[in-house]
Amino acid sequence: MRTPFAVLALLTAALSFSGRTHAAPVAPDKNHPILGIWLLQVPDTTCTETYRFRADGTTLVTSAEEISQSEFTIPAKPSATGYYKLTDRIVKDNGKKDCSGDVMKVGTSTSYFVRFNDDNSVFIMCLAESMDQCIGPFRRVPGQDI
Repeated sequence: MRTPFAVLALLTAALSFSGRTHAAPVAPDKNHPILGIWLLQVPDTTCTETYRFRADGTTLVTSAEEISQSEFTIPAKPSATGYYKLTDRIVKDNGKKDCSGDVMKVGTSTSYFVRFNDDNSVFIMCLAESMDQCIGPFRRVPGQDI
């Protein structure tokens, strides 16, 4: 049986495309719950990933030896079911392996559904607006500037 992390990695690879978009600011007031630095302890490993979501619509991700940069979009408000649709496209990658042993390709685009806990200190990332296939928790690193 594949773990949700492996499913997400496969989905990421399958959804690769070469179209170019540009990052858009997330929230003019810099008050979106996704903004900040997040840590994910990858399930069933000793590997940790760090995600830096910036107000300009870009991310910096470190995962094992990999360092990648992405452009992302996310709505200001969640859906009626409480999920934000996060769309992410890799724009730079150092070509090294991530925590799952994969090398991400520039241009890979994915969409996930993000749900925060009540105080926005933790989120999970899912393949759909349900808790069936999710990874996480991603934990906010408090007191860190992005």
